[in-house]
Amino acid sequence: MNKDRCLKPATDEECKKAWLALQDTLDVIGGKWKLVLIAILRGGKLKFRELSREAEISPRILSKELKDLEINGLVTRTVLNTRPISVEYELTPYSQTLSEMIVSMHEWGKQHRQRFKEQ
Repeated sequence: MNKDRCLKPATDEECKKAWLALQDTLDVIGGKWKLVLIAILRGGKLKFRELSREAEISPRILSKELKDLEINGLVTRTVLNTRPISVEYELTPYSQTLSEMIVSMHEWGKQHRQRFKEQ
């Protein structure tokens, strides 16, 4: 096995574990919406409709994505005692573990966009 394919020089078994860790990460935050929702919620709590409008995402898709984020401990859901009932979402302290990665991805995205503007 080519060791350059791993994140660091490693044994075949360590490479397989590294790939599984990457797959786990993508399973939790992958897709079109999860990181966008996390980035929006970094600004503070939002009600479901506010989040839907801000992200420009359909309520059906938003509901699914928020359930996934909640299951993985990144978002909390609070049902407010209002009429009609409204639900508010906010990031958990655990979601802060993604901050460095989100900033890095943002920087990479800016560089990537600039590269294609120059071509």
